[in-house]
Parts: sequence; structure tokens; C-alpha cells
Amino acid sequence: MSQIDNLPPLREVINAHGLRAKKELGQNFLLDLNLTARIARVGGSLEGVRVIEVGPGPGGLTRALLAEGAREVIAIERDARALPALAEVSDAYPGRLTVIGGDAMEMDYRLLADGPTRIVANLPYNIGTQLLTGWLTMEPWPPFFESLTLMFQREVAERIVARPGDNHYGRLGVLAGWRTDARIAFNVGKHAFVPPPSVTSAVVHIVPKPVEEGLPVRLVEQVTRAAFGQRRKMVRQSLKSLGVPVEALLAAADLKGDERAETLPIEAFLAMARALPGLRAEG
Repeated sequence: MSQIDNLPPLREVINAHGLRAKKELGQNFLLDLNLTARIARVGGSLEGVRVIEVGPGPGGLTRALLAEGAREVIAIERDARALPALAEVSDAYPGRLTVIGGDAMEMDYRLLADGPTRIVANLPYNIGTQLLTGWLTMEPWPPFFESLTLMFQREVAERIVARPGDNHYGRLGVLAGWRTDARIAFNVGKHAFVPPPSVTSAVVHIVPKPVEEGLPVRLVEQVTRAAFGQRRKMVRQSLKSLGVPVEALLAAADLKGDERAETLPIEAFLAMARALPGLRAEG
């Protein structure tokens, strides 16, 4: 399948609209419509689903999402050069594509949801982690979206799915592991993109799961920031930056203090986060 609709091949679209990828916008365009269709299918059937897409560029993934049956796609594009190409996609799928010209970092995504909603995107590399962190720290939880299907650099993908003891385990792995079930769906080689990035990429599928009520995400972030801020030191030392009695904090998580952050289970960070307000009140 080289074509998924009656629109021109993506390479022709890019040439016709002068869409040279801009490094400052983190752009790497996917031209293989077989691949974009595969990404669109990662989360299952799109029938009846509203999809939010960030950084559609010339519209390769957008077209795949629509061809795979998405009820509607809301595409957020900062690069005004891409808007005419996306208008052509909109004309080919009447009433099913809405393009918002603006900065993805400034959107209130909850306002874009309508019924079953998913976020699917080949994220600009320069803002991908920031966007993901924003979606993972939303309150209330579970959030408005059913799932996230996102393209990252492989190294970032490994951080998202990392578990205790893994080399890539850190703050992002704790946050994602606590609030979601995340998996790497497949890798994407450099040459699938124009221009080719310097690293391999990966598509990650993330599904929110229920978490206990009453534990603010900001407390978990404070504990992980302190613990991983000096990740090669024992946690007895790295946790001092929280400004509470460290031994009491360690006791709350049943830790000895000679452990290092990258070895701790997620529950240990949650236990310390639960104890934090009380220890600050005592101080």
C-alpha cells in the first residue's frame, strides 16, 4: 500500500508547498504512508474516536488517522507553512479535520476533548518530553484521554518504560510507571524521516490507569527530583534537599538509606511522597 487516499504522495506535497523541515521546530517528516498507518493502528480501532495530533507537518500521520476511521482529528500546527497542505487534507476528508494554528505548549488539551479522545503524534523532538510530562501530571486522574501513541527518540522511549534497576530508570519512568501502562510498540529507523535524525526513534503506547486518590502528583515530583538529582549518591544524602528529617522519610518507605534512586521501586517514592506533608508540618 503506497497510497491510502487520493491525495498526492507526501514527497510531492512537501515539494509543492516548500516544506523544508526546520531544525529549530524539531521537525522530521515521515513520508512512508505504510508507516503512518501502522502508527495510527497501534491503539486499536479509531472508529468513533476524536484524535488530537501535535505537529502534523505535511499531514502524513493525519491522513492515516482519517483513513483508519477516526471520527475527527484536531491537528495543532505551529508552522504556518504547513497550513495550506493541511487544508488540502481537510478538503479530502470533509468535516473531519480541524487545524489549530498555534503553539502546542500553550494548549489546554482538555478543552479539545469530545467523547472518546486519544492523542497520537510524531512529536517534535525539542518539546516531546515536556508535552508528555504535562499530560502525565494532569489532575484529576485518570485524565481526559484514553491513550497516548507518541513517537520519541529511542532513548526517551526507554526512559518512559524503564523499571527499577534499568539504566534509563529515572523521574520519567517513575511517573509513567505510577500512572500508566506504557510499552514500546516498535522502533523506527532514521531513514523513515526527511531529514533523517541522528538517532533511532520509537513509538510508545501509553494507557492511563487508576491511582490512589489524595496523593498530589507535585509531591511525587518533589521526591523524585530530589532522589534523582544526585542519582549516584545514596538516597540518605540526595533526599536532604527536601528539608525534612531524612531518617523519618526513609522509615516511611522502609528504606535503609544506602540505596540509590535508580534501584528503588515506584512504591518507595509514593510512600515518601505520602509522608512529606506530615514531616514538613513537624518541622
